[in-house]
Amino acid sequence: MTTLSLDTARDSELLRLATAGSVDDGKSTLVGRLLYDSKSVLADQLEAVESASRARGYGQADLALLTDGLRAEREQGITIDVAYRYFATGNRRFILADTPGHVQYTRNMVTGASTAHLAVILVDARHGVVTQTRRHTAVAALLRTPHVVLAVNKMDLVDFAEERFAEIDDEFRRLAGSLGIPDVRSIPLSALRGDNVVDASTEMPWYTGPTFLQHLERVDLDEDLTALPARLPVQYVLPGNGAPAGQLVAGQLRVGQQVLVMPTGRPAVVTAIHRLGTPTEHARAGMSISVQLDVEGDVGRGDMIVAADRIPTTTRQVSATLCHVAERRLAEGARVLVQHQTRVVGGTVASIVDRLDLATVEHTPNSDPLAVNDIASVVLDLDEPIAADPYRLIRGTGSLLLIDPRDGATLSAGLVGPAFR
Repeated sequence: MTTLSLDTARDSELLRLATAGSVDDGKSTLVGRLLYDSKSVLADQLEAVESASRARGYGQADLALLTDGLRAEREQGITIDVAYRYFATGNRRFILADTPGHVQYTRNMVTGASTAHLAVILVDARHGVVTQTRRHTAVAALLRTPHVVLAVNKMDLVDFAEERFAEIDDEFRRLAGSLGIPDVRSIPLSALRGDNVVDASTEMPWYTGPTFLQHLERVDLDEDLTALPARLPVQYVLPGNGAPAGQLVAGQLRVGQQVLVMPTGRPAVVTAIHRLGTPTEHARAGMSISVQLDVEGDVGRGDMIVAADRIPTTTRQVSATLCHVAERRLAEGARVLVQHQTRVVGGTVASIVDRLDLATVEHTPNSDPLAVNDIASVVLDLDEPIAADPYRLIRGTGSLLLIDPRDGATLSAGLVGPAFR
């Protein structure tokens, strides 16, 4: 495995991935094996894992402990929170979110997968596609994760049978197809033994595809944010020259470009762009910039500078899909704060239209208060307008948060527009 120099690391592509699976499917072991075999583990980390493994009476290092970083997780042998890990190879940098498998932590997968380019859905080869597999796949589809890997783990426990892998692959592809997931790669492996994780397995000569790491290194990051219409949420206004500043979440901006300041729709022309204090003629999605406009004043935090020829919808009523993440329930008529990028406005949950059953991926009319992990279609009435895009078109300006105005607690994560439609 080639090491990655500092200069190469800065320039190489970054892949964000999230792992999900049922309890005991071996997610943490897979991630630990990936880090260990790709030589992404520091000596002191490995020493700590070996020490903890000996304390638990294991004959070899429990690689799952490389990701189960919380003390409670190590003591109980389960993953209870999203664990983020950074590693790099000679071809790509990675940020990995290892999400918990218990059904009550489905909301944590929403957190981990919300920015992912790729979701890894792990299944136990003995059990195949189970209810929690369907839940995690539905969440990946809901969040429009571009790529999905089905990791069929514990193949050593089914005698590395090609027929068993083919059965699981076929069932999963039917599920993914029904949800509209565009790209699926199925890989048979044994995380405990290391088969097809980093190195090809000698036990499964019938599988001729890439190993798990090879696929992660090669998958095409085809999401071109620069091709989207320009969206610059204003985070703050610079003192002195009054230039609005923030991160360009989509599209491109150029000096001389015609824009609108939303939600008012005020027209303007970009007269200057600065990045890190240096003038530039052009900015693209992902850059933090400040811009100067040919109009003065009336631009502040919460506004959004957009391309004049491709504008978002400005509205006081939003149809959204919510994933409720709080233990406290959310009922029709509840007052909330709605945070959309840098803009925060008051609002009311006007109606709860239906629930999404993640086990069957069906919508059921139900206006009962939302409980934790519920995913539902709702209508929000806002006190002030926001300029939003459908989530299916632009993730950044199609997402929002519902906040309890009493104490600032996050209640729900929302996606503008319907689920899977």
